[in-house]
Amino acid sequence: MLSLRGLHASYGPVRALEDISLEVMAGQIVTLLGANGAGKTTTLNCISGQVSVTKGSVIFEGEDLTNATPERVVSRGIVQVPEGREIFPKMTVADNLLLGGWLQKDRKQRARDLDRIYELFPRLHERMNQVAGTLSGGEQQMLMIGRALMARPKLIMLDEPSLGLSPILVDQVFATIRRIHTDGLAILLVEQNTSAALNVSSFGYILENGEIAYKGTSKYLKESAHVREAYLGG
Repeated sequence: MLSLRGLHASYGPVRALEDISLEVMAGQIVTLLGANGAGKTTTLNCISGQVSVTKGSVIFEGEDLTNATPERVVSRGIVQVPEGREIFPKMTVADNLLLGGWLQKDRKQRARDLDRIYELFPRLHERMNQVAGTLSGGEQQMLMIGRALMARPKLIMLDEPSLGLSPILVDQVFATIRRIHTDGLAILLVEQNTSAALNVSSFGYILENGEIAYKGTSKYLKESAHVREAYLGG
């Protein structure tokens, strides 16, 4: 489904990624792990067209999307949920969600999609007319995921979805990830909570200084003593 081939990227003279190659198959959850600054978010931004690829390619369903505009990337079925609570705080919950469906011109279909999000996130339905900036951190994360789903993606990229949340809310976020995955959605997950990420995914890549240091099934990464000691906090 998604294939990164020998990806390189830089911020001016500073190398950010070097020879990143990875695969996400249809319906698969793949996780990217690594310390802050390892290149995880940059990898997602290269896929979504927000950071220029200097070498290598981004292939999605057989189509070359290397350095495509973000609009084209979204129209092809890839949506990114960025790190942080990047909502429109002065707009209502409902209006935030509707913005996610801007590509859908059929109003009736957009309304059905909205109902689907409310079914997935009943709390958002309860607060549909509430100003989004007054939501709790966990509710804002639900809103960001719901807004992304309104675009009807084939692949959703989640960047640190549990960041700053309480343990209870972290459990809710990962329960949501499992639930949307049951609908056949492919997921590329960047997450600092390595244990939770490996428990929910089937394959993982560990980045270090912009390069892939380790890759393998999530089961292998969890059970490898060297990987645990060097990258997963023992």
